Amino acid sequence: MIRPTLLVAEPEPANALSVRKLVLETAKFNVLTVHSTQEALETLRLFPNLHLAVLVMDGVIDIERIAATIKERNPKTPVIAATPRVGEKSEMADLTVSSHEPEELLNVIRSLLGDPRKPSEGGDRQFPDRGNGSSADAA
Repeated sequence: MIRPTLLVAEPEPANALSVRKLVLETAKFNVLTVHSTQEALETLRLFPNLHLAVLVMDGVIDIERIAATIKERNPKTPVIAATPRVGEKSEMADLTVSSHEPEELLNVIRSLLGDPRKPSEGGDRQFPDRGNGSSADAA
């Protein structure tokens, strides 16, 4: 089975590795983590067909630019903005969640893509190899 590949853009490498990346990889999603706008755009060039993106709103990473690039390439790719501030929204994101609630983020992603660990909940869903060159096979 091909596991869904997610882009997580977050400026703090320690946070990305300890929270979002760990939670999402433990849930059997492939995660490409980036820490700047430029790194995100380069990753999108190398992996243009991601299944979903999580963009942390922090004022450092230009999530509107990244989201616009994703939507230009594939308007159906879900973009989730994660924000530490209540009420903050992104114009380009499809959904906004609290950046302090990794379980909420995981539940939203599972609602969109299914749960790769559970065949009865979408884990048997065959995600197409979208030609991005990633090794997205299940471990």
